[in-house]
Amino acid sequence: MITTPHPLDPLTPEDITATYDVLAAGGLVEESTRFAYVGLEEPAKDVLLAHLAGNPPDRRVRVLLHDLDGAPARDVVVSLTGKAIETDRALDAAADGQLPVMDGEFALVEEVLSTNEQWLAALKSRGLDVAQVRVAPLSAGVYADEYPEEAGRRILRGLAFVQRHERDHAWAHPVDGLVAYVDVLNRTVDQIIDLGPVPVPAVSGNYDDPAVTGPARTTLRPIEITQPDGPGFTLEGSLLRWETWSLRIGFDTREGLVLHQIAYHDRDSGRERSIIHRASIAEMVVPYADPSPIRSWQNYFDVGEYLIGQYANSLRRGCDCVGDITYLDAVVADERGAPRTIENAICLHEEDHGILWKHTDLWAHTSETRRQRRLVLSFFTTVGNYDYGFYWYLYLDGTIEFEAKATGVVFTSAHSGGHMPYTAEVAPGLGAPYHQHLFCARLDMAIDGPVNRVEEVDVARVPMGGDNPRGNAFTYRRTALTREGQARRTADASVDRTWHITNPAVLNALGRPVGYALLPEGKPTLLADPGSSIAARAAFATRHLWVTAYDPAERYPAGDFVNQHPGGAGLPAYAAADRNIDGRSIVVWHTFGLTHAPRPEDWPIMPVDRTGFRLRPVGFFDRNPTLDVPVEHHHRA
Repeated sequence: MITTPHPLDPLTPEDITATYDVLAAGGLVEESTRFAYVGLEEPAKDVLLAHLAGNPPDRRVRVLLHDLDGAPARDVVVSLTGKAIETDRALDAAADGQLPVMDGEFALVEEVLSTNEQWLAALKSRGLDVAQVRVAPLSAGVYADEYPEEAGRRILRGLAFVQRHERDHAWAHPVDGLVAYVDVLNRTVDQIIDLGPVPVPAVSGNYDDPAVTGPARTTLRPIEITQPDGPGFTLEGSLLRWETWSLRIGFDTREGLVLHQIAYHDRDSGRERSIIHRASIAEMVVPYADPSPIRSWQNYFDVGEYLIGQYANSLRRGCDCVGDITYLDAVVADERGAPRTIENAICLHEEDHGILWKHTDLWAHTSETRRQRRLVLSFFTTVGNYDYGFYWYLYLDGTIEFEAKATGVVFTSAHSGGHMPYTAEVAPGLGAPYHQHLFCARLDMAIDGPVNRVEEVDVARVPMGGDNPRGNAFTYRRTALTREGQARRTADASVDRTWHITNPAVLNALGRPVGYALLPEGKPTLLADPGSSIAARAAFATRHLWVTAYDPAERYPAGDFVNQHPGGAGLPAYAAADRNIDGRSIVVWHTFGLTHAPRPEDWPIMPVDRTGFRLRPVGFFDRNPTLDVPVEHHHRA
């Protein structure tokens, strides 16, 4: 179907090629230039709200350029409409941080170490052949007091694993007591820490080897999921419509799947009602708990340092998604600035989701049941040892849900078999340090328009007394979050804490502001010490909720340049202005995640663990919006 292009349509191969041409013509592309990021520079919210078909705003692209010869990195915005470089800023690596880890640097760490005499001696002392040793290229963090010489330099840290044959999963065989710090720009080894040989775990990690798994079970009978009349949604370019929902689907090299302009068609009023202007998972961090000098620096920002979008999997029907599936490709730029298409990167499908509502009435002698269903928009990404699924769900009753699915292989170390306070033993001799997976959703809210506010709502016990003589009363306490400095909040399950996002300018039939409630899981935030380097760099993860005034330049919870940034960027910097957020255009940032004590059952591959949040209408509708959902009849045998 030919559709009119929309300003939020994802970048096309032609857009990326045109971007390269503008940069090359402007003298910014040399043989040593590498493209660390290419993404749509989305128009600001007010520009999009004023946008009329046929009169599109300037189409712009943001590009981060890395130079292999050591010239400063560049942050460039290109106007495709004007075929010109709009802004061009050279970065100061010591102050701004480094650009994300490049794909081309993955093999480089191993290559540099393969000829280093100290590294070779360390392997020899362990009886290891360098040809069988794989080195994980791991983001370095910032430890300025210990390593002041690293300031402004591009460092990766390498931990080693033994791969005994071509299909061997090397995560099973960590080489413990050994780590290397590598300057990837100068191709030099800064230092090697060797605490002496530790037995390399011998257990197999080959979960695809019948010798390990045993014969496949034969007891699972087929489950067929069919939609004989096809899916219930339509796609016109990036515009998706399903039942009463509409939204635009975006995809970004850094954030992966992005949802724009989520709206609900209210059949009672006939209005298309906006809910969220833009929703994404804008950062995630995986901090590890082992204080050993070999791995006490371990923490990875998978969005900001590694760019999860570029590692999106090409999904396979019947494995990743089951039923009547629609796949969408994603277009990213490779490190030379050429377009690369990830086929089947995004999966769209409908799912039955059990009971929507039900009642058997003893007086009216009626019995009614309706079934819930949801639309699923998802993608999967692989970052090193872990695989993450990102799932957005839209429900018939107006609920929006996000779920992250963590699977893959736990990060391993050796284990003595005795008590180790920071590491779980997952197999004989094999450990996996305790760690967290902390995600941050950026929710640019637009509940019936851009004028929104947030209230914290707690259940409150009422003391027995004159107004509560029998002591049975409880009520709800509402606290308006009116300034950014006040709106750094922690979940509290003991008072069933939720956060209500409302529009004070739009009232429902009861005369109250329309709204949605953010329902947090309320699991632990960052467990590292508040004075630690990781707490400064991942300050967003120290609170479940932040609310900031909308600013199109404030996009990422840990700042624009996370790799080797000393900290303080992102949300703490945004909120430091302490702007008024009461009845304003606001962004809600929600941190959630898993605290993972690995189990034997997580080895050699981890069953999916889940975390997420829900947004549920609270007074957004005047009544149950699913009264018109019909009874489902299934006549097929």
